[in-house]
Amino acid sequence: MWFRRDLRLRDNPALLEACAEGAVLPLFVLDPHLWGPSGPSRRAYLAASLRSLDASLRELGAPGLQVVRGDPVRRVPLAARAVGAERVHVAADFGPYGRRRDRAVEEALAAAGVELVRTGSPYVVPPGTVTSGSSDHYRVFTPFYRVWEQQDRPAPQDAPDHADWLALDEGTTEVPDPRLPTGLELPEAGERATRERWEEFLEHGVDDYDTARNEPGTDGTSRMSVHLKYGEVHPRQLLADLAARRSAGAATYRKELGWREFYADVLWHQPRTAREYYKTQYASLAYDEPGELFAAWQEGRTGYPVVDAGMRQLRSVGWMHNRVRMITASFLVKDLHVEWQHGARHFLHWLCDGDLASNNHGWQWVAGSGTDPSPFFRVFNPTGQGRRFDPDGAYVRRWVPELADPARVPDPHEPSSEVRAAVGYPEPVVDHAEERREALARWEHIR
Repeated sequence: MWFRRDLRLRDNPALLEACAEGAVLPLFVLDPHLWGPSGPSRRAYLAASLRSLDASLRELGAPGLQVVRGDPVRRVPLAARAVGAERVHVAADFGPYGRRRDRAVEEALAAAGVELVRTGSPYVVPPGTVTSGSSDHYRVFTPFYRVWEQQDRPAPQDAPDHADWLALDEGTTEVPDPRLPTGLELPEAGERATRERWEEFLEHGVDDYDTARNEPGTDGTSRMSVHLKYGEVHPRQLLADLAARRSAGAATYRKELGWREFYADVLWHQPRTAREYYKTQYASLAYDEPGELFAAWQEGRTGYPVVDAGMRQLRSVGWMHNRVRMITASFLVKDLHVEWQHGARHFLHWLCDGDLASNNHGWQWVAGSGTDPSPFFRVFNPTGQGRRFDPDGAYVRRWVPELADPARVPDPHEPSSEVRAAVGYPEPVVDHAEERREALARWEHIR
């Protein structure tokens, strides 16, 4: 069993298939193609999740997760040959790199007389399954979601209660223990921690999710994104737990899971959009090269409090509230006129839940160049967005300590120049009204 984005025992169809066939080698390959570009948050979280999976396997009587380092095209056939395997079980990977890798691994295994068996995927409905009447993929979310909701879903399955386990005699390595940058704290990883967080959200948060999800100053979201990223829970399990809920919050949460699957489907059909514009005309828009203003955005010192709060939250916990992701992205693309790819790369570097399809298509949504996008002429006013979604300033005060004291900073969303000077908070790096006009003028040239 080759684990990838399914670091769990419960409701893991590929693992159950492997256990049903006989003795199982639980394998994970540290792939330099994935480990190398990952930032500190994803590396550290993955390592913690692997250690948790290793502990869970040992509780089942396994000798532990067998971790090897190197190119999967070489390492997987070597491991299969070492234990005399006839089949290697995996959950299908639908990402651009994962598809190429799996084809190459499949060919290498076939040359050795071993079959690569795909069972299940990280999604409720595999990308490429939901098609329109013309057999093409959906470019707009709402009709995709209507069809997606009607797809058959198998019920979640329990973890295997017993199995015979195998181990490698040589070539394994320890799970890495990457050092986190100073000030970065990540959530607890693993299947058990995931379940505890989800149950807490079900009890206290899901029914208010339709409104609370837009309030970055409150704990109104499930924080399941990182657990879904690494497959510590399957979205099928979340939907099953929501089945009996009739609240507006539960309905909104189901739709958010649908957005995750929609973006994965778009990427499956259009793999170039991981790096390129979905709407190619936007590549002709005039952009500025990243420079000092881009660095100010990265470091959370733009002088716009809600933007700075979001960027500092990202560096502190490897996560950013989704509403603030949209605000910070809009600011970079439309106030600083920097192409979305630069921001998307920065997010992927620091996000522990960094998912290529969701992250990069979310950026394209803001930039006006993606599927079902926000129109380019919709330019978020960062001050207005802060007042609307963080009315009491709790979010800004939490992540921008210069603005934390209400006695010194009565208005955290638009502090005066005198207040800024007194507390050491910078002046705005640009004038929003001027940059909005500039963005729209540039857009007029490509309409």
